[in-house]
Amino acid sequence: MSSAARATRIARVTPITLAHSPDSDDAFMFYGLAQGDVDTEGLVFSHELSDIESLNRRAIAGELDVTAVSFHAYAYLADRYLLLPHGASFGDGYGPVVVARQPLSREDIASGSVSVASPGRRTTAALALSLWAPGVDMKEIPFDRIQEQVASGEVAAGLLIHEGQLTYSDDGLVLLVDLGRWWKEETGLPLPLGGNVVRRDLGAERISRISRALRRSIEYGLSHRDAALSHALGYARGLDRSRADRFVGMYVNDWTRGYGPEGRRAVQTLLDRGAEAGRIPPTRAEYAPE
Repeated sequence: MSSAARATRIARVTPITLAHSPDSDDAFMFYGLAQGDVDTEGLVFSHELSDIESLNRRAIAGELDVTAVSFHAYAYLADRYLLLPHGASFGDGYGPVVVARQPLSREDIASGSVSVASPGRRTTAALALSLWAPGVDMKEIPFDRIQEQVASGEVAAGLLIHEGQLTYSDDGLVLLVDLGRWWKEETGLPLPLGGNVVRRDLGAERISRISRALRRSIEYGLSHRDAALSHALGYARGLDRSRADRFVGMYVNDWTRGYGPEGRRAVQTLLDRGAEAGRIPPTRAEYAPE
């Protein structure tokens, strides 16, 4: 076997690290791949699950082949990664929420006099909060502990992502702002929260195969909704089936199938506004081929 043929064979069988959050929407999206029910064109994927801020850090370090990342973090890794054209999560008039035990004003938050528990400094939720309330004082806490710490009074306010967007009122917490709703009123666009990226050095041929496999997995989940939702319930952190179905529908939908012109405009608008506010370096979004 020639060295070129050997290299091609190794490239085909070496597992590609596919990292995503252990959340119901990501589990739904990657159901087809996890079950081996979609054509991967010879690629073998090794799934890794971790919270989004950990994935952001690892992607910035260039450790992962394919991973979910926050669009905030994308500004720090665009030189190594391309955005895949499928698999993004947008909050179209809804999104991360800031909650507290009692009403607080936007000025209270923007003045820095009230600390807000944040799920991570590179999350899009944190970027959106800093644009809504410049001067905000954020305290990083694991995302799955924020709601309980606000409810117990350990922190005055919290920035909730994932399922907390649907469950905060169960703990008697009040909504201070829905950042997705604010963004929609501010820009007329959905709030781009997270996307999937692929390392540029994997090469055009493999990137194309990865992109097609991801698209097939998304379509498989959407066309086998009941089975995919049953799988996703294992990652829903206590949501019943009805709420999990609602949450999945919020973040796995037509936006996930493809950005389209409006989705790409939304991503660039977020990156531009973040840069104008001095929160992130100037960044142009670049995408792998459809």
